[in-house]
Amino acid sequence: MAGTEFVLIRHAPVVSDGRVYGRRDLGADLSDTAALLRMAEAVGDPGVLRTSPARRCQETAKALWPALLADQDPALWEQSLGLWEGSDPASLPDLGPMSRLDLANHHPPSGESFSEMCHRTAPAFRPVKGVTRVTIVAHAGTVRAALAYALGHVPPALAFEVRPLSITRILILPDGQSVIHEVNRCP
Repeated sequence: MAGTEFVLIRHAPVVSDGRVYGRRDLGADLSDTAALLRMAEAVGDPGVLRTSPARRCQETAKALWPALLADQDPALWEQSLGLWEGSDPASLPDLGPMSRLDLANHHPPSGESFSEMCHRTAPAFRPVKGVTRVTIVAHAGTVRAALAYALGHVPPALAFEVRPLSITRILILPDGQSVIHEVNRCP
């Protein structure tokens, strides 16, 4: 089947300071070398390798394919959480019950909504003529944005769990139709 397969990998676990990190540039915990080896074997040839500019994504890509140089794409950054970045999670406001549509459109102060993030990332998921596979090492939000692109609708993508070092595969056909092959698989 013609088209471009997008293999999306969420970065390795974050070396966290316990604060909200979103776009904060924290490193990756690469201590689970067995999991990294399983991931590299599960993906095989990554084809074109792209990453978010975030250090944790670049470190994960380098650990998976040390001989390859990844292209950094600023469109692949995690959702901006604005003034919430660096906050103690306990200090964040309780938003109460929200529909997925309302949640997708909610703006953290000085940040971006998930819907805006989906719009920002969409060009990164368009099929690439002559390229059969693009592997992207990015964030949970980026993977959800790719799922929103494939589904053609933003709110349902918020229902997906995206664990660190998990694989999501989406085939984007030349006419823009999509086939979601797998989501959140941890090899």
